[in-house]
Amino acid sequence: MSNQITTATNLSGPDISVSQDNSRKYFNNFYSIDFATSSEANDAIVAFFEQSTGNKETAKNMAAAVIYTALAQGNDPLKILDDFQKLAPGALSNYLAGFLNINRSPTSVLAVRTTKVNNPYIARSIMV
Repeated sequence: MSNQITTATNLSGPDISVSQDNSRKYFNNFYSIDFATSSEANDAIVAFFEQSTGNKETAKNMAAAVIYTALAQGNDPLKILDDFQKLAPGALSNYLAGFLNINRSPTSVLAVRTTKVNNPYIARSIMV
């Protein structure tokens, strides 16, 4: 069983040449899985990301991505939220990138950029 939601990939698109009348096949199975969740779950996840990011629009987008990914995997979004809340400070970005990459095509994965901290004693002795 594949975790991939759609039949389209970066290498090939879905075969829609059989029948244009079959709208489910035409729209690439977009509506074949019910991604509905309760308003309480949605509000809790949005509130968590709003507290984490400080931006309401970013929180809505992140919550939507997490809910979609959780439901696509057959997981409870509130269980995923509980896992996020248990993480150590600063670990959310790496965990979130890994979680969202589960259903992504291997050619377009998400990553977290980190800055390398140099030793100040070594940095001052390097001449450019």
